Amino acid sequence: MTGSGRSVAVIGAGTIGLSWATVFAAHGLHVRVQDPRPDVGRELDEAIRHYVRTQPDQGGDRQQLRERIEVAPDVEAAVAGVDVVQENAPERLPLKQELFARIEDAAPERALILSSTSALMPSDLAREMRTPGRLLVGHPFNPPEVLPLVEVVPGERTEPWAVEAAVDFYRDMGKKPVVLHKEINGFVANRLQSTLFRECVWLVSQGVVSAAELDQIVTESIGIRWATAGPFESFHLGGGPGGMRHFLEHLGPGMARRWKIVEQPELDEATVELISGQVEDRFADRSYDQLTEVRDRAQLAVIAGRDAAQHEGTGR
Repeated sequence: MTGSGRSVAVIGAGTIGLSWATVFAAHGLHVRVQDPRPDVGRELDEAIRHYVRTQPDQGGDRQQLRERIEVAPDVEAAVAGVDVVQENAPERLPLKQELFARIEDAAPERALILSSTSALMPSDLAREMRTPGRLLVGHPFNPPEVLPLVEVVPGERTEPWAVEAAVDFYRDMGKKPVVLHKEINGFVANRLQSTLFRECVWLVSQGVVSAAELDQIVTESIGIRWATAGPFESFHLGGGPGGMRHFLEHLGPGMARRWKIVEQPELDEATVELISGQVEDRFADRSYDQLTEVRDRAQLAVIAGRDAAQHEGTGR
């Protein structure tokens, strides 16, 4: 779907919606953005400025990107005649169901309808639709303009053609879509992130490490490891020539014993104050824009370096 002449509607212009709009425009699509907030144009200009600054080799300059994006006055005008709709409204089921009713009435019959939701099930989102077969979740990992993952989650009535079309669409946008085999609360990436964060909060609340020290431990160990090989591949390699089977036979029992003791930290006032205070003090001398620019450049560099190494390793 890359290239001129193709179009996509972005419904909802919060952080995720604006990120999607820049990604789509950078890949040559004509984009219509719709949001009831009065400052959409200004926020869109800022999103484009950020995108061009962190990814100077992608999508041309600011003016070129801006010319590919228009702000639509309402949902119906935004989705009229488009190939794809990417919805990014607040996480309220009745609101989204109302939006999808309007979208399916105004969008072309075969337009793909995608939701960026991170919390709602596609079967619930499509429950009131007349054409539920074309709706599914396309959940990005934030920020979408940097991180490649999109979790593609079909609902109970999603049709196979829509799943295939969604995968093709996101791949054309430079993403790495993964289709989930079933609906589950939080999907996969956020469930993993939440579980690890629970342990992080507990370790800091117990005085084992500070928040800054914990961040360093992650970025200098499992962060690097998991950027290049996921947990299963890492432990398979950790088992030596015997692989995963050897790892589970020899180190699995100790890990299983630790699984039985899962500490549950409380996010009470004292814990919130402890964690927030440490993090705020650490970053007090840098603005949000400064921090995100450094983060985005570093993550893009990691992705580029990893991909280059993998390409060399395959000899292609």
